[in-house]
Amino acid sequence: MKRVRRVRAPRGRPSRKGRFGGVSPAAATPYVVPKTNNRIHSNAEKRRIAQDMLERYTGSPAERYKKQIILTNFDYYLERFHSLCGSERFKGSAMSVVHSDSANVSIVDFSIGSPNAALIIELLSTVDPKAVLFLGMTGGLHRSLKVGDFIIPTAAIRDEGASVHFMPSQVPALPTFKVQKFVSQMLVEKGLDYRTGVVHTTDYRFWEFDERFKAILREERALGIEMECAALFITGFVSKVAIGAMLLVSDLPLRRSGIKTKKSARKVFRQFTDIHLEVGIKSMSEIAERGEHIRHYKWD
Repeated sequence: MKRVRRVRAPRGRPSRKGRFGGVSPAAATPYVVPKTNNRIHSNAEKRRIAQDMLERYTGSPAERYKKQIILTNFDYYLERFHSLCGSERFKGSAMSVVHSDSANVSIVDFSIGSPNAALIIELLSTVDPKAVLFLGMTGGLHRSLKVGDFIIPTAAIRDEGASVHFMPSQVPALPTFKVQKFVSQMLVEKGLDYRTGVVHTTDYRFWEFDERFKAILREERALGIEMECAALFITGFVSKVAIGAMLLVSDLPLRRSGIKTKKSARKVFRQFTDIHLEVGIKSMSEIAERGEHIRHYKWD
């Protein structure tokens, strides 16, 4: 009778054979996420380079950043913030920032689009903010909306190309609930109405002239359409940055003559920027004292 030689696993390396079909439980179950060294919080070299990039792109020393940060796409918001409560303004190679010592808030103009949205969250994660709030603008899709309305998004449809580099496409893009809860509380205290619901994030400009795309939007029943929220929410999740958004309806692109123009944009800025900023500043300024503990679950 021929003897069968048993092969032992090398010392120091446990055998993967077992009741999971010859592999270890970690390898067999799809719910165990493999360790990655691509996250800011787990890669010291990436964190060092990212902080250097934050200083280079915004022109501001990292230590000047406050723990509460507002994000915007518009230089006009920085101008108004600086007039209302700003202490110092910096301009870097790609972005601008204003810090407020009195409000204990910083505001960053990161420009526009999902790649920049993902980038600024990774860069800001190096200064360990307590909360970040995006004051963005959105095209109103629902027939009940009007210009000047506020939307607190509960989720964002990921129709852009940046967030897939951070999480699989089937993962929903969700804001940090407790940031959204606090911002909605500030709106209520000021007697301002708001809507909640899903927004559609896209990197497709001039979609207004694509009838097939508009038909999809109508089927989705999204409240608004914009270009950053999905990337902000997904990147915030993987970078351990608490992120929320308060969106201002700036135009109604599905209606006749509803697309934003230079003239209508100026009108929106004049009428609604200050109240948008006021609620944002109040939210971020007071969340440190009045807000609940934001990270309400344990990070792995």
